[in-house]
Amino acid sequence: MATLNFDGHEINHSSIFNNNPLDPEEFRRQGHMMIDFLADYFLDVEKYPVRSQVAPGYLRQRLPESTPYNPEPIETILQDVQKHIIPGLTHWQSPNFFAYFQCTSSTAGFLGEMLSAGFNVVGFNWIASPAATELETIVVDWLGEMLMLPKSFLFSGNGGGVLQGTTCEAILCTLAAARDQMLSKIGTDNIKKLVVYGSDQTHSALQKAAKIAGIHPKNFRAVRTTKSTSFALSPDSLQSQIRKDIEAGLVPLFLCATVGTTSTSAVDPLGSLCQVAKDYGMWVHVDAAYAGSACICPEFRHFLDGVEGANSFSLNAHKWFLTTLDCCCLWVKDPSALIKSLSTNPEFLRNKATESRQVVDYKDWQITLSRRFRALKLWFVLRSYGVANLRKFMRSHVEMAKLFEGLVAMDKRFEIVVPRNFAMVCFRVLPKAMGMRKPKQSHQNGNAENGHYKVVVEKEEGSSNEVNEKLLESINMSGRVFMTHAVVGNVYAIRFAVGATLVEERHVIMAWKLVQEHATAILSTNSQ
Repeated sequence: MATLNFDGHEINHSSIFNNNPLDPEEFRRQGHMMIDFLADYFLDVEKYPVRSQVAPGYLRQRLPESTPYNPEPIETILQDVQKHIIPGLTHWQSPNFFAYFQCTSSTAGFLGEMLSAGFNVVGFNWIASPAATELETIVVDWLGEMLMLPKSFLFSGNGGGVLQGTTCEAILCTLAAARDQMLSKIGTDNIKKLVVYGSDQTHSALQKAAKIAGIHPKNFRAVRTTKSTSFALSPDSLQSQIRKDIEAGLVPLFLCATVGTTSTSAVDPLGSLCQVAKDYGMWVHVDAAYAGSACICPEFRHFLDGVEGANSFSLNAHKWFLTTLDCCCLWVKDPSALIKSLSTNPEFLRNKATESRQVVDYKDWQITLSRRFRALKLWFVLRSYGVANLRKFMRSHVEMAKLFEGLVAMDKRFEIVVPRNFAMVCFRVLPKAMGMRKPKQSHQNGNAENGHYKVVVEKEEGSSNEVNEKLLESINMSGRVFMTHAVVGNVYAIRFAVGATLVEERHVIMAWKLVQEHATAILSTNSQ
């Protein structure tokens, strides 16, 4: 039996499918083919609709009902990837992807990931692969120093770092450590008294972590934020909530402060929040999943001011740091707190290195036992690009976001919903662009809570939200760009996040022209 490859040459299956699943020469041949396939994909990625246009269940209709009995060549499989898989992808590497927060990629990150997959070591403890552990301790210190984190967070001080999969894991691990630390003081019977705090802009990962960690659902606090603080968490609001909880006989446990919230990239005031938490003996985790990477640039480092008062800090290198998914960097001041909560010591893992207490066993810093050699790809990125080019990369995205922000400001039909901090712009079509006239406000206290003014304003905002929602869906259905939304202060805002590895100014300008075209069409229809 023979098959034609992409070049029209016959492939003899008997030479491919031998008894060695890791035949070096066949690996070389197929590996070259895969690199070529991906290189062509990156070249052509702009040709595809950015957001997948398929209907639910599309793939089951296209693929066979069961596993093939006989082997199939890589050529056939890649043809099916092109024909069936790519149409079902939302293309995160497209330069026209402006949704969520990007998951950046790079040659260095990809090659490091490839090497990690090739070695395929399971570095649960030091003895399982010493290089995997020791390289990880080195790269987290390197990155920590680039961020100018306090020495207390680094291995070179008394702290240390670990590469988790995601922020969700990092928050859960630190919350478990905080929980056990507190329960050792007040007794395990009091777990239902523990309270976890964030803001209404904190990532939902905190609520999920609280649920998994056994925090009573009624003891999760999403403290309300307002436009007056640009939707950052107010220390006064936090303290007020803590005092109410203490009066109710509850125990404040954990605060998650955010640098770069998902909805608006708001930055919580770390210094003052940490001081409030310190007064009540709380653990503070700083979630800088998105924006933390930018803080290697001196002009953004001030957003981390006050981090010295926190207990732990994390960022996702796979978001804005050219390191492929997944790679969350977590630093803690007190590694022993993690270890006490997360360690297990079965007989089959006992070894002299561990018992010497001179090594790090990362199995005790995370949820799972097994772990991948993530440090390789971060090491490749740090070495391949260096501090200067990594800063240049992030600064270019900030400048493109500023460009988009300026274009929005020039069109009087739109407004910037919240101040821009990094490389994400929140904007919307204004109610007045829809032909609505804002009613005169009552002179009594500046408003009429129960009167005509409030009713009309709420109706106006509701109509505005509907139009902006229609606008976003119309833009995304075009397939030319992909953006997502947020609702803050009851206002529906369109989020334009710049961060794709391949993005250039021309993509930003094209995206804005597309927004204008679709807005014109929708507003014209709305006014009829």
